[in-house]
Amino acid sequence: MKFVLLGTISAKGAAEYKERGAKAFAKGRALGFKIEFLYYTQGPYDFVEVLDAPDAEAVLAMTTWFSKQGYGRVTALPAHDMEAMKRADKKAGR
Repeated sequence: MKFVLLGTISAKGAAEYKERGAKAFAKGRALGFKIEFLYYTQGPYDFVEVLDAPDAEAVLAMTTWFSKQGYGRVTALPAHDMEAMKRADKKAGR
């Protein structure tokens, strides 16, 4: 499953930049994530990431872990490709 993650980084997460990054990537690998891209942004979110995860529960585990470490908060959005949208549209009766 693909997900878009929108995250904010806390003061602790910013101060521990190198450690946070290494630990988060290791946790993601352990959960089976394949990161497609990660960009740091300006505005209401500090980063946006697209990843392929084994399931929604793995993403929930990651976002919970990130928050429990005090690194910040993450909003996870399931992402659907055009073929999934076509199938959904067909099921919707169009």
